[in-house]
Amino acid sequence: MSQLVDRIDTRVARFLTPERRLRLQRPRTLILAFLALHVVFFTALAPMMLTGQVLGDLPLYRRWAELGFDHGVWQGIDTEWVYPIGALGPVVLANIGGPYLYQFMWFLMTVLMNAAAVAALTNFGRRRSGYKAAWWFLAVSFLLSPVGLLRLEGLTAPLVIVGLVLLARQPVVAAVLLTVATWIKVWPAAVVLAVVVASRRRVTMVLTGAAVTAAIAASVWLLGGLKYLTGFVTMQSDRALQLEAPVSTPWVWLAMLGQPQTSIYQNYAIATREIRGPGAEVVAAAMTPLMFAALGLIFVLMLLARRRGHDATQLLLIGALALVTAFVVFNKVGSPQYMLWIAPVVAAGMLHGWHRWRVPAYLMLVIAGLTTLVFPVFYLPLVAGDPFSLVLLTLRNGLLVVLLGWAVLALVALVRTPGTLAPLVSGLQAATDAPARAPRTLSGSF
Repeated sequence: MSQLVDRIDTRVARFLTPERRLRLQRPRTLILAFLALHVVFFTALAPMMLTGQVLGDLPLYRRWAELGFDHGVWQGIDTEWVYPIGALGPVVLANIGGPYLYQFMWFLMTVLMNAAAVAALTNFGRRRSGYKAAWWFLAVSFLLSPVGLLRLEGLTAPLVIVGLVLLARQPVVAAVLLTVATWIKVWPAAVVLAVVVASRRRVTMVLTGAAVTAAIAASVWLLGGLKYLTGFVTMQSDRALQLEAPVSTPWVWLAMLGQPQTSIYQNYAIATREIRGPGAEVVAAAMTPLMFAALGLIFVLMLLARRRGHDATQLLLIGALALVTAFVVFNKVGSPQYMLWIAPVVAAGMLHGWHRWRVPAYLMLVIAGLTTLVFPVFYLPLVAGDPFSLVLLTLRNGLLVVLLGWAVLALVALVRTPGTLAPLVSGLQAATDAPARAPRTLSGSF
């Protein structure tokens, strides 16, 4: 794989002449690109905004918000909910201008969060090493825009980026952001676990996270919804294999080939396509235990690597990538927005050194492109059993497994090789990448 990546790097280097590289590292160029990208997003969504309509998961979000405002029935407080209670914040906030403006308000929140992520990666344009990560993040945001603009992950992914970048210098703020992100969507818990294992700020992370969690639980208790606080855990446990999940791929092929008793069907209760077939129910029941087993194995590898004295930042980011990717690969749901779980860790990793993180960076660009081709571009043909669409899905799922393998092998390499016990000035900014006279920003170690 290294030879292939070297060839890609060589071609990119030929295209990005020194003059072009210099232009891409100017704050003005990055700002203009950010604005242009979001103008494209706005233009695509304008017909829906002007008519008061909503796309993606937003019809469901708006309905939940209206139930609260109009009927006093709040999700996660008055009734069991599929999401953690923190998700109620953005769902309700987007409705403050009324249901007609819901799509616009959600878009505005997404723009602000993306801007915060780019600002954090580049330290408001002052960190030269952050520009490559910022451009990469914008590219992934474009490739995954059909889900990033219309799902909660479009808000939590930038939030996790900001949390990771701030962890070295403002650990309390970072811990608050990562804990809040976890209470919006569960997946940032994998990043929190990596911080607890690898970071020198683990005590701050645990105490701050516990305080934020206690505050959230107390608020829910005062509102009378404590019994529903963990309802999102049980509501996901009885789901079948979703069409796009990596583990579902063999059954999707069997359905396409006309295997008896194997089919793709619509689950109208949760508005998604699922798989039925021989052994599918058994595998669906086994996926959650397998996921926790994989997470446990990665946890042990991280502990062993920490004992070898490796750079805490390097261990944290590689461990976080392995944990989050395991969340996706062993998940029986496998929705397209799950790719946004992985992107923040890769973006933060790119700050720590391009050469080490170029493989996951390139893989994620391809995975993001394939994901959008699968959904929404070729989704209906996929449901109908189109072979080309199924090949795209198989490639995407296969690359997810490759990405997980890369992260796990990187952890194994850390376990096998001794690190340095000397204090390291690492953080998310390599000193050699910084401009000679640039102010210090994110030095120090996680």
